[in-house]
Amino acid sequence: MIRVFIIADSPLIRSGLENLLKARTVKVAGTAAELESAASLLSDAEVDAVVIDAAGEQREQFVQTVAESGLASELAVILIADHLPPASTAAALRAGVRAVLPSDVAQDQLFAALQAAVSGLVVLHSTNAEAAFPAFAPVRPLAELAEPLTRREREVLQMLATGLGNKEIAAQLAISEHTVKFHVASILAKLGAESRTEAVSLGIRRGLLLL
Repeated sequence: MIRVFIIADSPLIRSGLENLLKARTVKVAGTAAELESAASLLSDAEVDAVVIDAAGEQREQFVQTVAESGLASELAVILIADHLPPASTAAALRAGVRAVLPSDVAQDQLFAALQAAVSGLVVLHSTNAEAAFPAFAPVRPLAELAEPLTRREREVLQMLATGLGNKEIAAQLAISEHTVKFHVASILAKLGAESRTEAVSLGIRRGLLLL
C-alpha cells in the first residue's frame, strides 16, 4: 500500500483528491492546506509520496517554494498544476518532482502516476512534455533567418537558455537591464518567437546554442 500526504489550499480539492486516492490501494496519511503547515506533520508521518495541488497559486513562485523546501529530495512529489510554463516544469523536475499533472487528471492516471513516481520514474502529461522538451513536439522545417543574430544576441540567448533573468544577464555582461530587454526583443523578432522559452527552443533547433 502506498502512503500519501495531500497538500492543497482548497478543502474541496483536498477532499476530492482524498476520495480519488482512497478508492485505490492508497492510504492517505494526512492532509494540509500549505507547505509550511505540512512540514511538522510530515516529520511525524510515514509517507511514500506527497500530492501537491498548485491551483490558485502563483505557479512559478510555488514551484520555487517546493524546490527550496527540499521535500522532493526526500519523497516522491506529484505536482498538480494547469498551464505551468515550460521553464517552471523543467525547474520542478530539476528540484526532484517526480510527476507534473493537470488538474483534470483522471483517477486511473493519478494512481498510475503515483505508482510510477514511488518507483522512481518521472511522469509528465503529454502537454507538459511537449512544452518542457521541444524534442517531443513535431519538427517543422525552419526557414533561414532574414537577419542573423549578433554575437551579443547569441550570448544573451545562451544565458536565456540557462534560465537567467534580465537582471542576472545584465550583471554578467556588465550592461544595463534596458539593453538586455532590447537584445531579448531583437532575438524574439529575428527568431520569430513569441516568448523567451520559444526563442530558446528555436535556438536549439537552429544550432545557435551550446548545450
